[in-house]
Amino acid sequence: MTDTWLVVGLGNPGPTYAFTRHNIGARVIEALAKNASATLSKHKRAPALVAEIRLGGKHVVISTPTSFMNESGGPTKALANFYKVDPQNIIVLHDELDIDLAVIRVKFGGGDNGHNGLKSIRKSLGTGDWYRIRLGIGRPPGQQDPADFVLKNFGSAEQTEVTDLINRGADVIEHLVTSSLEETQNRFNS
Repeated sequence: MTDTWLVVGLGNPGPTYAFTRHNIGARVIEALAKNASATLSKHKRAPALVAEIRLGGKHVVISTPTSFMNESGGPTKALANFYKVDPQNIIVLHDELDIDLAVIRVKFGGGDNGHNGLKSIRKSLGTGDWYRIRLGIGRPPGQQDPADFVLKNFGSAEQTEVTDLINRGADVIEHLVTSSLEETQNRFNS
């Protein structure tokens, strides 16, 4: 395979979901594309928006699937095959209910913790051995159903923290691609 990295930001397609908690991974990819003066555009062989950028001299394909979250595996696998990327060079950014808002945790491998996007990717790749950038969105208040909570927009009082989370998420990607997991965890895991 190649030294190319594939970075996938999970979310749901369309304006209805653009600013929901579930789309925080996709929003980080959009910010990274903007920072790199790149444009995400439709891929010819996968249901995804992609841009190719360089981070620290490394070739990085950044992507947001255009499928729904629960079907993220197909596009991820198609892009990995197209760009000849091993799972060990795949980074997936996703919302994480079990982490406080704006907290980031980086890890390699592990379970899906009930996250259907991660389940889909694990099934399609046939392994869970890839990097995850877990973007904290916090738990729903009171008795609110977590499935409803993740499909709600962030509140106005949360916007400063969300903007910071998106910007730091983009920094984590660059750091992970150009240094080690341990160094990235020491710097960004809070």
